[in-house]
Amino acid sequence: MVEQVENKEEAQTEETSTGKAIPEIDSKYRMIILAAQRSKQLQRGATPRVDADMRKQKPTRVAMREIQKKKIDFDILES
Repeated sequence: MVEQVENKEEAQTEETSTGKAIPEIDSKYRMIILAAQRSKQLQRGATPRVDADMRKQKPTRVAMREIQKKKIDFDILES
């Protein structure tokens, strides 16, 4: 159990190249919402942050790969 807590703390303190901490995605629903928003950006012409041929891959798949590789900066807002 201690190991799980340590891993969770490590995940919360990972940083991007800009030095900003990446929050942990705590549910599959949050990940889907994040991927959908990023997918819309890609469809509108945003440059992919991973190697991808946008003519051969769907924007949703590219967005999921970007999230998996922690290339997307986002904040979790408290309601």
